Amino acid sequence: MTSNNISITVIIKAPIQEVWNALAHWEKQGDWMLQTKVWVTSQITEGVGTDISAFTGIGRLGILDTMSVTTWQPPHTCEVVHSGKIIKGTGRFHLRQIDQSTTAFDWSEVVMAPRVIFLMIWPALYGGVRISLARFSRTFR
Repeated sequence: MTSNNISITVIIKAPIQEVWNALAHWEKQGDWMLQTKVWVTSQITEGVGTDISAFTGIGRLGILDTMSVTTWQPPHTCEVVHSGKIIKGTGRFHLRQIDQSTTAFDWSEVVMAPRVIFLMIWPALYGGVRISLARFSRTFR
């Protein structure tokens, strides 16, 4: 297994706290994440130790991503560890205030996979995340 990094930044015309509140509402992520349904699987719904599942696909054909929150620093940083059978690695949301009404959203993942497999899935992964983050950004207009 190799560590493979991917990251995308989008600029959002909204205050940092408003962006954080929308981002940290796990079940609502399915409204903007491409072909994905997200739900909390733990008793706690925010903070370190929150367990989340996300199914990306169409119908019953897709991938289940299970993760746990490992870092929680509102309104700036949330980190997760992916612990599924297929998706392994870490993820990070980091928000930076540009001014009172503008926020930079830095999304990054470290995907643990053989390099050749990562290179095969990279275009779909990058494209899907890019589309999803653009959709998220548009929810603030």
